[in-house]
Amino acid sequence: MDLPPNGFDLEEFQRQWELEGKILDRQQELLEELQRRSEQPHKRKSIYRDHHAAHERLMADYFVESCTYTDEQFRRRYRMKRPLFLRIVDSISNYDNYFIQRRNNAGKLGLTPIQKCMASIRMLVYGVAADACDEYVKIGESTAIECTRKFCEGVIACFGDEYLRRPNLDDLQRLLQVGHDRGFPGMIGSIDCMHWQWKNCPKAWQGQFTSGHKGTTTVILEAVASYDLWIWHAFFGLPGTLNDINVLDRSPVFDDIESGEAPRVNFTVNGRQYNLAYYLADGIYPKWPVFVQSIQMPQGNKQQFFAKQQESCRKDVERAFGVLQARFAIVRQPARMWDLDVLGKIMRACIILHNMIVEDERDTYSRNWENLDFEQSSGSSASFNVQTEVLPEFQVHVLGRSDSNIPTRAELRDRVQHIQLKKDLVEHIWQKFGTTLD
Repeated sequence: MDLPPNGFDLEEFQRQWELEGKILDRQQELLEELQRRSEQPHKRKSIYRDHHAAHERLMADYFVESCTYTDEQFRRRYRMKRPLFLRIVDSISNYDNYFIQRRNNAGKLGLTPIQKCMASIRMLVYGVAADACDEYVKIGESTAIECTRKFCEGVIACFGDEYLRRPNLDDLQRLLQVGHDRGFPGMIGSIDCMHWQWKNCPKAWQGQFTSGHKGTTTVILEAVASYDLWIWHAFFGLPGTLNDINVLDRSPVFDDIESGEAPRVNFTVNGRQYNLAYYLADGIYPKWPVFVQSIQMPQGNKQQFFAKQQESCRKDVERAFGVLQARFAIVRQPARMWDLDVLGKIMRACIILHNMIVEDERDTYSRNWENLDFEQSSGSSASFNVQTEVLPEFQVHVLGRSDSNIPTRAELRDRVQHIQLKKDLVEHIWQKFGTTLD
């Protein structure tokens, strides 16, 4: 700065001098900041994912004629056989255009249906985070979440009517035949509830979703399963503070019976006629003729043998829950979704896929019901074989919708009939199996 001429104000000159020095210091600081930023690595706005190479790798690993991995390895990793997986991919691709390979605005080809369905299956089967599929399938985190949601919606839309339905006449005939062979005429399955922990439950809802015996926020699934682990009924979404009775009060499991749309079942137990099929249940369920529980403190050989048979057959629904969680780790691990509606879609889709696998592989693990081996309730090693009868004592048929054919709520909740049915079943099972005990 030049020296001021004679007669200039000295204080004004000093103020201008200090101001110019501050400006220079600020400019120097800005230059140093820009230099530091230029030396730091830049964050890329996008990640290049070679979708074509990932698709070719998937095809070479699992789907070409001479693929890298065998059918057994595919079945173990994705819980289903390869033809069933390809059937699901084809059906969902025809249902939703989202799974069709398209080009983006830059002309680059996107993900193929195989990649999108494979990422969705991996998330359901392994319960991994959304970005865990990126390294192999080359799919982003947000895209993986969107694929999983749309995949579940597609499974429900394409296969829900077939694989998550009420049993028809043929199904009832088969279920009643198996129930008759196991010593429970009129039994069509077992019912129970399962809790799914909800990790990301909103704070405002945690009071009603916190389960007492679990100590965590859970969502309840009520299900009915048969001997082959097929799940015939699924009611999901109620908070974990409710018990099985509260869930039953809200469940639509008996809506078709009360509306007269369900086929009527006639069967004979110990010489007495009954016309309502029943489920095996645990002790918390009410004393209704549509439920048969075990005996809490059995007295005598007959009651002890009945309790053992009932508790053994009722484990069908427990095994179904266990297999469902083993096949799809996403319903075994704490749920990380925020929306309850999305959790419901995931649960329904997993149950539908579970039933599809059961149908596809039923012949490989289904038990032979013509020769049933039972052991004595005393725990000894004695056993005996039971031959099925030629003419089962039950009938399945569809009646008209007249008022006399529709069961009333009082009939479904008749405690006297429930007690009589249990007494007849105790006697029937003892006459059928107990007479062969040593």
